[in-house]
Amino acid sequence: MTVEARKIRLLMALRRNGVTDTRVLAAIERIPRERFVPEPFQDQAWEDTALPIDLGQTISQPLIVALMTQALELGERQTVLEIGTGSGYQAAVLSRLCRRVYTVERLRPLLTEAEARFQALRLNNITTRHGDGTKGWPEQAPFERILVTAAGGPDAPKDLTDQLAVGGVMVIPLGDDYRGQRVVRIRRTETGLTREDLWPVRFVPLLSDPPSPPGTE
Repeated sequence: MTVEARKIRLLMALRRNGVTDTRVLAAIERIPRERFVPEPFQDQAWEDTALPIDLGQTISQPLIVALMTQALELGERQTVLEIGTGSGYQAAVLSRLCRRVYTVERLRPLLTEAEARFQALRLNNITTRHGDGTKGWPEQAPFERILVTAAGGPDAPKDLTDQLAVGGVMVIPLGDDYRGQRVVRIRRTETGLTREDLWPVRFVPLLSDPPSPPGTE
């Protein structure tokens, strides 16, 4: 099966599973997922499955990427804060839908690889930072949209909700343990925060404090 045929099959599967936003589907179609997948898994790049990347992390299943992106209700003039750059795939999809993406990753090798991919694909509206994603990016706040691609505990980190603009939307996996995670949509109103549970997921945990470089501990 050709790459184009695999891509069409994936897009049809996304539609069947609730991805109705045509802008999101177009972004998924335009971003070459094979550029974000390690060489041994190239033949699975357009399958609807999560795949391993370096340092024990994963590139998320396309359906989860699409559904979480759709849940953001993203406008083309908005700015997005993404927590957990990983391979860079989710940020790349977001970059096709908004004005600017700010993305934070705690693992420097992953961020370096993602930055090279952004440059190669000429995704010039993505700004990166190596650091503790739980603290957000206060210098650029408030954000109209925040997407977290790692699982928090029962509640979203306060530093992140504090950086959400009035009228803004955050999408984040939350749960006490790996088996009880759910994607949650949080909205900031004039009077506070509202929370809406969406669907069950399994994400790696959201960790604070970037690991120390070798030899510095």
